[in-house]
Amino acid sequence: MKKGIHPENYRLVVFKDMSNDITFITKSCADTKETIKYEDGNEYPLVKMEISNTSHPYYTGKMKLVDTAGRIDKFRTRYEKKK
Repeated sequence: MKKGIHPENYRLVVFKDMSNDITFITKSCADTKETIKYEDGNEYPLVKMEISNTSHPYYTGKMKLVDTAGRIDKFRTRYEKKK
């Protein structure tokens, strides 16, 4: 492995699937501005996700995917940023 190309700031981070409110904790160096009190009573940085393995159709076996934001809203917000 090359030296000096990997981040050094790994810490425990809580990831939350916003579609089903499932949370899990793992090491990450993702930048976050929010924190959450986890099941163990400690406070950790929080990363919110739209979809994870607990809600993705490939892993759940369900073919229906629930769109949380709506296709039209996503389109509008994406192109309003470009103006």
